Amino acid sequence: MEFGIYNWNHQLIMARESVKARERKRQALVAKFAEKRAALKAEGNYAELDQLPRNASPVRLHNRCQLSGRPKGYMRHFGMCRNMFRDLALAGKIPGVRKASW
Repeated sequence: MEFGIYNWNHQLIMARESVKARERKRQALVAKFAEKRAALKAEGNYAELDQLPRNASPVRLHNRCQLSGRPKGYMRHFGMCRNMFRDLALAGKIPGVRKASW
């Protein structure tokens, strides 16, 4: 069995490709308009700032697991959800991470 999140029927559960693609598109828009947004905010030109696409705002980004696309339980330091982190850490696939014992 691969690493991942499975349901009761042992089927791999992942976010739809369209959801992941939408998030990648938002990230690209944020990067594209970052300088323009910063300049408009510094000027205080909010009328022109309103004309930019909504998805160009970094507030609309949502952190998702890079492996499964899961939006909840995201760990910023590793870029993955807690489920994938646990599976990979127990398998020894993440360098420097091991189970705690004291």
